[in-house]
Amino acid sequence: MTAPFIEAASPHVMNTYGRVPIALSHGQGCRVWDVNGKSYLDALGGIAVNTLGHNHPKLVPALQDQVAKIIHSSNYYHVPNQEVLAKKLVELSGLSNVFFCSTGLEANEAALKLARKFGHDKGIERPEIVVYEKAFHGRSLATLSATGNPKIHAGFGPLVEGFIRVPLNDIEALKQTTAGNPNVVAVFFEAIQGEGGINTMHIDYLKAVRQLCDERDWLLMIDEVQCGMGRTGKWFAHQWADIKPDVMPLAKGLGSGVPVGAVVAGPKAANIFQVGNHGTTFGGNPLAMRAGVETIRIMEQEGLLANATRVGAHLVAALALALKSELAAGSVREIRGRGLMLGIELAKPCAALVGLCAANGLLISVTADSVIRLVPPLIMSTQEADEVVSILCPLIKQFLLDAA
Repeated sequence: MTAPFIEAASPHVMNTYGRVPIALSHGQGCRVWDVNGKSYLDALGGIAVNTLGHNHPKLVPALQDQVAKIIHSSNYYHVPNQEVLAKKLVELSGLSNVFFCSTGLEANEAALKLARKFGHDKGIERPEIVVYEKAFHGRSLATLSATGNPKIHAGFGPLVEGFIRVPLNDIEALKQTTAGNPNVVAVFFEAIQGEGGINTMHIDYLKAVRQLCDERDWLLMIDEVQCGMGRTGKWFAHQWADIKPDVMPLAKGLGSGVPVGAVVAGPKAANIFQVGNHGTTFGGNPLAMRAGVETIRIMEQEGLLANATRVGAHLVAALALALKSELAAGSVREIRGRGLMLGIELAKPCAALVGLCAANGLLISVTADSVIRLVPPLIMSTQEADEVVSILCPLIKQFLLDAA
């Protein structure tokens, strides 16, 4: 039975989201339809989750097959596809071991626990972790404390201690802030910040931090929850710098819509957790593991990393051409990102564009108040990218004109 479309907030669901008044019923490829039959081009992909789009003809039968066999067992027992997916993630990353969970928050929480135990194992009583301005790592007490947005912190103090915050892409600031501090155990950041506004860590900075972590015996922990899984045209965004982290949280696109999280660790961190140190009920369940295995298999078969690079470059060029005057005038500050993880920064807050775009058949989000975020399915075509531009850019221009 299909639930009715309700424009007002439900009296029974906690009021935690500022929702657009749309209820989606089904999708196909990069398009979705609401319960009233209206069609939308999906340039949000469930916030970088729907890697393969909607109703993929190879993914759906595989998931149906798995549901008919077994959905959940328990980590009391071996789950064969855990080993299959772990082996594949190790192959793609060059790291060595994987812990499976269900969400990006859980993956990041596990990374923070790894860093603390790494410190305690070295005799450091109060380990400290370097985190970044504008970062977003989740909404648990530890991950919101690592997050760099005061709005996320508000109402939830006292924050968890043990974090040192530094600016992006400033290696001297990192060195100066940590100078003489024996309690530092790890540096933790997103290779490309998602919620923070599609802010990219520079390649030379990534290399410099890797070198500093090696010199000081720190863990390099790179949050690839949003920017990983092929979104930038590499399996993981840090691979553009030709480095390897010690700890890499993943989630979002790993299961193409089925909740899957993972922490991939290299030799320095792979054996920190021992039996009883960490766990999960749902993590690594048979359905989630099948989703992860099939997602990667289909991505490889269909060349979706190359597609992300090609379509992303096409989309950036088309946006830059369509917004040429606004970029020159400074009302559009920048178009940035990699692959199909793009941000268009306006000179003023633009949250209203989310609703305006939806009314015109396009799904986007606005993050960091003034950055339009485009993270569509990795199957998007250049024709669909052109359609994004044809809908979005006139709305941006009209919004800026009305706000002037």
